[in-house]
Amino acid sequence: MAATSNFSIGGYRYIPGVFQYSGGVAAEPGFEIERVVLRAPLPMREGFRRVEAHLNSIGRPPAAFCACELRSPAQFSETGFADFNQRYCEMLARWGIYDPAKEINPVARSNVCPLINPPAEPCLYAFSFTVPASFNSPSFVVSGSGEVPEGKGSYGNFIVRRGETSADAMVAKARSVLDEMERRMKFLGFTWRDTTAAQIYTIRDIFPFLASDIAERGAANYGVCWHLARPPIVDLEYEMDCRSVGLERVL
Repeated sequence: MAATSNFSIGGYRYIPGVFQYSGGVAAEPGFEIERVVLRAPLPMREGFRRVEAHLNSIGRPPAAFCACELRSPAQFSETGFADFNQRYCEMLARWGIYDPAKEINPVARSNVCPLINPPAEPCLYAFSFTVPASFNSPSFVVSGSGEVPEGKGSYGNFIVRRGETSADAMVAKARSVLDEMERRMKFLGFTWRDTTAAQIYTIRDIFPFLASDIAERGAANYGVCWHLARPPIVDLEYEMDCRSVGLERVL
């Protein structure tokens, strides 16, 4: 990933990444980010209609949409994930956010697979957007990352400790993800001290390294929200995202 780029019509800047999402976003001066969690996840197309209606109700354009959190029925194969991402990006293209010719996507994203009561189809769980700022405080969302570097082609060839779920392997996976969270925040100009929330997605036990790695590194300033869910790609076991958002609501 390179330095941040501006998405001026949305009021934010982003870390260029793979075509399906950016590495993270931060509000531009004069703007801040708000987050909405849906009371019940909605199928993606219906969820995007809810996003558009909400933005319209508060006088914000669709381009203000800067991050989303998705829930999927089960982990994807790499081919299945690529097909899903194409359909997802088509919706962003209709809003003038995604540029298919250049494969540039400024929107941050997490997409995970709940272990209990998974949805029947990919759904929108939460979304974030920019609004005119009321306070001068850090405002950013870092995309979810599993224990594999992005943009290298096949995921399977680069997964940290692929196929292993021992306590030692899970520590290695978690540390690689924490490193990536810190790298992305550094691009945006922030650290763990600026975060208001950190989310972990795994069905494996995080307690053995919760204090020694997660808390000691500063990633649990407000605690951590542990979702009993898998990352979106087969063989990934651990994902994390983080944010600094001043206002969050449930619709």
